[in-house]
Amino acid sequence: ASAAALALAASAGYAAARDQIQIVGSSTVFPFTTAVAEKLGQSGKIKTPVVESTGTGGGMKLFCQGVGENTADFTNASRAIKDSELKTCKANGVTPVEIKVGFDGIVLANSKAGTVVDLTKEQIFKALAKNVAVDGKVVPNPYKNWSDVDASLPATKIEVLGPPPTSGTRDAFVE
Repeated sequence: ASAAALALAASAGYAAARDQIQIVGSSTVFPFTTAVAEKLGQSGKIKTPVVESTGTGGGMKLFCQGVGENTADFTNASRAIKDSELKTCKANGVTPVEIKVGFDGIVLANSKAGTVVDLTKEQIFKALAKNVAVDGKVVPNPYKNWSDVDASLPATKIEVLGPPPTSGTRDAFVE
């Protein structure tokens, strides 16, 4: 599971100057953020914040552009901020503050009609990694069926239905 975080800048004055808070980031955290934004708007104290689902990486890029009325006030992330993103933020005068609002997770599942298997971390890695070691060399992953990964596993195709490559949730799983 990876932390779902909200990073924010000390830019409330800029948000007030533009009339609405701007929030970008994680598609995983988007439904939660949208619900919170709507509640804030219903309170009548502020205009409903604008929430945009850009993905974690896209949100960090927009957030770290700088502080001002033309930049995001908050970004949602479904993973921790990367060193490169932190460096960009600092270079542009943005000081992120992480507030953990929850956790997300990835579930490995198969059909009820399928064979129940107890996968090891090594088997999962071999099935899903872009590159794997074969005969002492790192090569593009050749495994197409679970039985290719381990002869004790069923001879069924490895299928992955999950977050897109732009997803912070996927990043956290890959790490």
